[in-house]
Amino acid sequence: MAAWPKPWRPVEGGIELRVKAQPRARREGLQGLAAGVDGPRMRIAVNAAPEDGRANRALCLVLAGALAVAPSRVSVVQGATSREKTLRIEGDAGALAVRLAALG
Repeated sequence: MAAWPKPWRPVEGGIELRVKAQPRARREGLQGLAAGVDGPRMRIAVNAAPEDGRANRALCLVLAGALAVAPSRVSVVQGATSREKTLRIEGDAGALAVRLAALG
């Protein structure tokens, strides 16, 4: 599988975004891009501990807030127990790509 040129790619019904999670961080928020073996990832720091899915829910909330979408439109689709995850954001892929480009 080839590396993604950006940390996101359009999919049917939205966008998939590769992220690197930083649980138990002092400050929540987007932290720029991180290099990965399979391409770049967006770093997202959250205060929550990686227990019982709390960090995953916090990741979805932070990303939803940054993109101005409802938290229910963001979900973890791969890597639920890993720091490197793939999140899916439901919505118009073009508009979401513009917002992500402005963030990263």
